[in-house]
Amino acid sequence: IILFFWSNGSGEDSLDRLLPAVSTSRRKSSTLAGRPPWYNEHGAQFKEAFVIGLCGGSASGKTTVANKIIEALDVPWVVLLSMDSFYKVLTPEEQALAASNDYNFDHPGAFDFELLVTTLRKLKQGKSVKIPVYDFTTHGCQKDWKNVYGASVIIFEGILSFADKELLQLMDMKIFVDTDSYIRLVRQLRRDITERGRDIEGVIKQYNKFVKPAFEQYIEPTMRLADIVVPRGGGNMVAIDLIVQELRYADLLYVSSLSYARTHRALLATAHQSQPLPQTLSVLESTPQVRGLHTIIRNKDTSCDEFIFYSKRLVRLLIEHALSFLPSKACFIQTPQGQVYEGRRFSGKGITGVSILRAGETMEPALRAVCKDVRTGKILIQTNLESGEPELHYLRLPRDISEDHVILMDSTISTGAAAMMAVRVLLDHDVQEDKIVLVSLLMAELGVHSVAYAFPHVKIITTAVVKSLDDLFHVIPGIGEFS
Repeated sequence: IILFFWSNGSGEDSLDRLLPAVSTSRRKSSTLAGRPPWYNEHGAQFKEAFVIGLCGGSASGKTTVANKIIEALDVPWVVLLSMDSFYKVLTPEEQALAASNDYNFDHPGAFDFELLVTTLRKLKQGKSVKIPVYDFTTHGCQKDWKNVYGASVIIFEGILSFADKELLQLMDMKIFVDTDSYIRLVRQLRRDITERGRDIEGVIKQYNKFVKPAFEQYIEPTMRLADIVVPRGGGNMVAIDLIVQELRYADLLYVSSLSYARTHRALLATAHQSQPLPQTLSVLESTPQVRGLHTIIRNKDTSCDEFIFYSKRLVRLLIEHALSFLPSKACFIQTPQGQVYEGRRFSGKGITGVSILRAGETMEPALRAVCKDVRTGKILIQTNLESGEPELHYLRLPRDISEDHVILMDSTISTGAAAMMAVRVLLDHDVQEDKIVLVSLLMAELGVHSVAYAFPHVKIITTAVVKSLDDLFHVIPGIGEFS
């Protein structure tokens, strides 16, 4: 199975995501595939993530069952979401009760269901979400939250997973893990003593006072809501194999999106034909200087040094042109001569440059040269050699990017498939569509139409638009392998 994880990265203001990153399967996948398109030619999500709800008493083996389902499914892009992350932060009075094992962590009131429902709904819709990290030693949330993005299958486990109507509505399959009470008690003793720093007397006191009554009152009655009941927890491989077979038979998982991905570029190539270029497109004026720079960098006999030098000049002109589309407001300043000058200032909160790796990264120096202290992010999108479709492999975005205007950079755009994927990633991170400026040296008309049709509020800036693509979707006449 290919799983993926999220790391806060080395910088305080950045977020790294390596997709995928960890392989723990007994049947290892043949390739570390990226995430193929999860949206249609209109730019909208075509399939929500499939949510499996896992419920059961404390220490019943829910996480073990979840991991074994993940392993047996052998499906990429799986997220395991724990209800434990959504405990409410305790007040000082509640902290004192918890220290003496007199606080009921198994009561519905101990969980932030509003945050939980909002988070699961956004994750199901393909959005980026922040998951609190709960510390069972201090009974509070850690400073840094986990950022989760890219799920096609979500396994949500918790003792009260079935206790909220809105949560139930988000689940596509509900599984109850039924384990004998004495086994759960033994497991809870081992877990709380070794992992949470508690003593045996406190654990037994809490079990008798809260855990056992809460199970009988709130958890066990929800077993009737389950589609499947798994007796004996993670040791019941027969039940787990039956669950996996049912999921595959129903064809409700990621396999459906894989078949769609194989036709994604073909759909783009046949859509939006014979339409006028959109008003959101701005082409740098074809002055003799711009035409001359194109002549040099398109010439197959140009040396590498000259290609780099003149490409940098053209990129600089393009970035300068793109900045003129950012919002500004009038301002008045005083000159050294004591006179008032009416000028303009950027009226947004911040600017972030995001490059589509690899070629888009070559445009970053020009952006840094004209935007002081600009933040940058990266999105790695590569073409699958078998399907010919773009796949998302990695992204690193600054925190709070949703508040910024984003300059999205790529050197050339043919069908627009990679650009659309990058825009979709930004939208999933709550960047407003009208705050995205797509910048490219060279674009095919097909790519312009694809992006503009799917995302009509994204500004598209380039130095030239060409009409033709070859059979491999390369721009004709192009620049070559720019990166």
